Amino acid sequence: MEKDTRLAPSQLYRVCDTELLPFKTTENLENFSGFFGQERAIEAMEFGVGMHRPGYNLFVMGNPHTGRFSFAMDSLKSVAKKQRKPHDWVYLNNLDDSRHPISVRLPAGKAGQLRRDIKHLLESILVELPAAFENPAYQRQKLKLERNFTRLYDKAIEDVERQAREHSIALYRDSGSIGFTPVSEGQAIDEAVFSQLPEDVRDAFNQAIAYLEEVLNDSLTEMPQWRREAAEKLKQLDRDTARTAVTPLFLPLRDKYANINGVPDYLTKMETSLVKSAVDLVGEEKTLESSFESQRRSMVETEYSVNLLVDNRKTKGSPVIYEAHPSYENLFGRVEYTSEMGALVTNHRLIRPGALHQANGGYLVLESEKLLEQPFVYSALKRALKSHQIRIESPASEFGISTITLDPEPVPLKVKVILIGSRQTYYLLQELDHDFEKMFRVVVDFDEDVQRTPASIRNYARLMKTLADEEGLAPLTRAAVARLVEHSSRLAEDQDLLSAHIGELVDLLCEADFRRIRADGDYIDAGHVELALGAKERRTSRMSEKIQESILNETVLIDTEGQAVGKSNGLTVLQVGDVAFGTPARITATVHPGNRGIVDIEREVALGQPIHSKGVLILSGYLGHQYAQDFPLTLSASIALEQSYGYVDGDSASLAEICTLISALTHIPILQRYAITGSINQYGEVQAIGGVNEKIEGFFHLCQTRGLTGKQGAVIPKANVRNLMLKSEVVAAVEAGEFHIHAVATVDECLEILMDRKAGHRKEDGNYTQRSVNHKVVLRLRELAKAKA
Repeated sequence: MEKDTRLAPSQLYRVCDTELLPFKTTENLENFSGFFGQERAIEAMEFGVGMHRPGYNLFVMGNPHTGRFSFAMDSLKSVAKKQRKPHDWVYLNNLDDSRHPISVRLPAGKAGQLRRDIKHLLESILVELPAAFENPAYQRQKLKLERNFTRLYDKAIEDVERQAREHSIALYRDSGSIGFTPVSEGQAIDEAVFSQLPEDVRDAFNQAIAYLEEVLNDSLTEMPQWRREAAEKLKQLDRDTARTAVTPLFLPLRDKYANINGVPDYLTKMETSLVKSAVDLVGEEKTLESSFESQRRSMVETEYSVNLLVDNRKTKGSPVIYEAHPSYENLFGRVEYTSEMGALVTNHRLIRPGALHQANGGYLVLESEKLLEQPFVYSALKRALKSHQIRIESPASEFGISTITLDPEPVPLKVKVILIGSRQTYYLLQELDHDFEKMFRVVVDFDEDVQRTPASIRNYARLMKTLADEEGLAPLTRAAVARLVEHSSRLAEDQDLLSAHIGELVDLLCEADFRRIRADGDYIDAGHVELALGAKERRTSRMSEKIQESILNETVLIDTEGQAVGKSNGLTVLQVGDVAFGTPARITATVHPGNRGIVDIEREVALGQPIHSKGVLILSGYLGHQYAQDFPLTLSASIALEQSYGYVDGDSASLAEICTLISALTHIPILQRYAITGSINQYGEVQAIGGVNEKIEGFFHLCQTRGLTGKQGAVIPKANVRNLMLKSEVVAAVEAGEFHIHAVATVDECLEILMDRKAGHRKEDGNYTQRSVNHKVVLRLRELAKAKA
């Protein structure tokens, strides 16, 4: 049986035949175009980009370092450059209500022109308006209006003055007021002289003055009307003058932008507003001329200038925008403020665009994990995609914090959003958000690995050539390519697959080129790749060396020779960050009469995770099915993973645990020169596990350090043979007969290796063959059942 289960060296590592690589170096290979081994993703991406109905946004899912981001960006850019440019967008001041700026869409490249034209128009107006009001013709009309008003006033005063003279009373004007005083012989009578006049004379003068005051009041009753008419005529003159100066300046723009919706209306309102505010713009103060000029220019620009929100003049095709930090403001835009005299103020010129504005009419690429980190952003993005418009709002309003700000008119939105994230994030969103599937209907699933065929190996070589060229590295020899193919299969943990983790390949190529430079080589060879792999392993081996050191100095008890009852060597993998390494762990079991069943000590102390606990529970099912068909299964047993002080998960120890339990049950010792890994089902079939290469190598290094005896080895599931891509030193030791690897399909096969005796088979009468392991198990279980009874 041992001979049948022992693996040949050729089964431990699949070598890449250099005959499959028809070149000496990658120097003359063609570049690899497209994306390696991602046919499914390419098809999904083409469908998602080509489907223009709402809701067909994309989620590109896969693990990091598989090139998913580059794939998404390159795919989108190749499609986007063939599409039409989207429109430009500007914000204009709403001259009816400045709190609600209006958005205007223009053909690509026209927004910049409109901004320049409006700026030039305003500069012309600032020159033409003052000139129009300084024109002699305007001044003459203004003086005429003033003279007409003065003439009416003077005539009324003259009529009153003539009547006053008839009564020997003089009319005088003092500081804008009008009064009357008696006169005698052409001289005004002062109060002292007036008081000495006879009473009847004084009374006559007083009555005359009272009468004249009434006449004056009656004469000037219409004066406010005259003033209003004069002011209205002056205002009309100002408007006519301003309109005469301004209207010709607007005509070229009206013709130029006649067909663009929103611009002609804005120009009309702008002209009306400028005509109304012409006098304020011209000003009457002649002091501090430069200061007033600056203030006037600032006022005009604030009121009438164009805020260029999106300019696609230089965009080639439709835009592809990647937002690395998708905060609320970075995505939806914001309204900024300036400080004036201690107060925060804003206007339409301080509206800033977000990534959605920039990507409007094209594609927006976001990383899902970063998107979900930002408060309010995911729900706001859903609202924008549902309503097909971008609203610039303050996220503080979600807290009920209201500030006086602008409420810009929403911009219509037509964009395809591409989220890039892990599978866990995709399934989480799918589970928690019912809208997610309706909005991200297209899944671009990135493959982790590719079938290892002659064609894919040649494509892999071309890919390496392309990556080396992009990174400025030296060409590779075909031996180096073959070594990288083999390493890729190890990363994929399958002899028939290649890893699609392009990021890790680039890192390895760069370090191999570094080793080439140090060795003064012309090409990256297999030796440089080996040096790079070895150096990376040394950099990350501190933890594994510490664990092995604790085993060697017997702080952790692991035997690699001899035999023991109820003890075996399990194989485990420790994952620390992105580093995984294997290490043996002692598994022990004890059995005694009772009915507690099999107790998993790890679970009892809350260190055993669910999958590990499941593996232990399966042991009871196996024992009952295999041995206790005609009597009750009654026993008390304890199983522990000794000297483990952290969480234990996975069922890969269940094969070792059942063998250890059977050893404790039958008192048949287990050979400690073997280490075991594998999970089992209730029928005793051995199932595949993960990390098989690291597990074997961990036990091998311990045996190697203690000294290989030629009898040590590892027992693995037969289903894991295809996953073997062991290090060369392990393969060499197996080839030299110094180490052995057995692949088993059943628990019985494993028992025969570990106990060096026949497991036994069930005869026609239902009993196992005499003196076999299984026969002894049945006998022992019967004894325990009787002891309990």
